[in-house]
Amino acid sequence: MFQATTILAVKIGDKVAVAGDGQVTFGNNTIIKNSAKKVRRLYNGKVIVGFAGAAADSLTLCEKFEGKLESFQGNLVRAAVELAKEWRTDRVLRRLEALLVAANSDALLMISGTGEIIEPDDGIAAVGSGAPYALSAARALLRNADLPPGKIAGEALKIASEICIYTNDEIIIEEL
Repeated sequence: MFQATTILAVKIGDKVAVAGDGQVTFGNNTIIKNSAKKVRRLYNGKVIVGFAGAAADSLTLCEKFEGKLESFQGNLVRAAVELAKEWRTDRVLRRLEALLVAANSDALLMISGTGEIIEPDDGIAAVGSGAPYALSAARALLRNADLPPGKIAGEALKIASEICIYTNDEIIIEEL
């Protein structure tokens, strides 16, 4: 199975950045691609999403979420709730192995494969193999440096890439 790996989002006030590494692995030990784009802008550039998990499942989830955003005129929370409901009840979607981070200037959400929606307390969300490392680094940077969200996300993901073998330093950052 092809796996897309690490996504990190940082939200400070109405500013948000979502960063993703470029690595895609096959199984537990083979790097297939170094420059995958796992961060995308949706809904006329007003929403940023990042995905981790099985590559095909992640892309399917991202497309479904984009449809929900269109249906609910860009309302991020409503689109996430409706996606989670569909994810939990649809026999095909239930089998998707993916996680999604979605953000706009109002909210930052993690959407899980079991239909949970989590809005982190500290404005930092991370999913994928390198998530614990990226999350830790981002929290340390947020607490001890006066940096904008994009700089925190990029530096934290770079730190994660130095620790996690499933995360590389080909980082793409999208900001609002």
